[in-house]
Amino acid sequence: MALRVVQWATGGVGVAAIKGVLEHPELELVGCWVHSPDKAGKDVGEIIGTEPLGVVATNSIDDIVKMDADAVIYAPLMANPDEVAALLRSGKNVVTPVGWLYPSERSAAPMREAALAGNATLHGTGMAPGGISEKFPLLFSAFSTGVTFVRAEEFSDLRTYEAPDVLRHVMGFGETPDKALTGPMQKMLDSGFIQAVKMVVDKMGFNADPKVRATQEVAVASAPIESPLGVIEPGQVAGRRFHWEALVDSKPVVRVTVNWLMGEENLDPAWTLGPAGQRYEMEVRGNPDITVTVKGFHSEVGGQGPEYGIVGTAAHCVNSVPATCAAEPGILTYLDLPLISGKAAPELG
Repeated sequence: MALRVVQWATGGVGVAAIKGVLEHPELELVGCWVHSPDKAGKDVGEIIGTEPLGVVATNSIDDIVKMDADAVIYAPLMANPDEVAALLRSGKNVVTPVGWLYPSERSAAPMREAALAGNATLHGTGMAPGGISEKFPLLFSAFSTGVTFVRAEEFSDLRTYEAPDVLRHVMGFGETPDKALTGPMQKMLDSGFIQAVKMVVDKMGFNADPKVRATQEVAVASAPIESPLGVIEPGQVAGRRFHWEALVDSKPVVRVTVNWLMGEENLDPAWTLGPAGQRYEMEVRGNPDITVTVKGFHSEVGGQGPEYGIVGTAAHCVNSVPATCAAEPGILTYLDLPLISGKAAPELG
């Protein structure tokens, strides 16, 4: 029998996850939670732009808690631990791209208690963090010995990101450097990326300082730059770079970096994406050195179609549901689950 799945939230990741569930041979969509009262009561097919699916959306957590379901793909913009705990206590396994990737014992305790009470499992996954930042560097490190350094890095042109309010008020683009550097973005990113770095450190056995070093840089426009939030004027932030590093004797042994640029022209400093363009890179230095470049998750500026990084994030969640449902109760990471893979297209399966 197919596993009964509820989708929580219908933003970009949520809509992609619903479509992924519909394509997955082992899953059945049975419910959907929405934030907006305007979406409540609508057929989920109407929300995602398809034919009716016979599943009606609700904005009541009580409706979801009472629902007969095996799993919830929990994908709001920001996690609410009380919601996740309620879902776990109701006996529903939870797969999410917004937290619990590799939580500390102390921070995980309340959620683990809820999971055990409901005989359910919580699994954090995603893209970066949640895959590129730790899962796949660890995978590729198996081809090397005597590892001295691990790097995972994102290079993205944010002119493809059509969310002007988020770009300005959350990510700090178009602001003064001081305002961007003291804004919410660093704190919002820290939790997930610090967990990613610590997973690599612990699995590989680096004797690193317990404190992960988090730093950030900005580049400003040197001439007007067209962007999704309007024109970024000279002196305003047009590039952001974040680093998270694990140190052994003050030397980085694991580094995760995010590079966000509004194009490559008129930046000061003159940052670029490099000749390879938008991509993710993973590097392992050892015997031998390994570098892996991953393309395909970034939309091209001015192009059509979805943001494939969002689709990939959703797919990683969808494809993790069967293994999560089959696992022991508690909080489980990539290190606890078997190999996750995609499934053949319905017409080929």
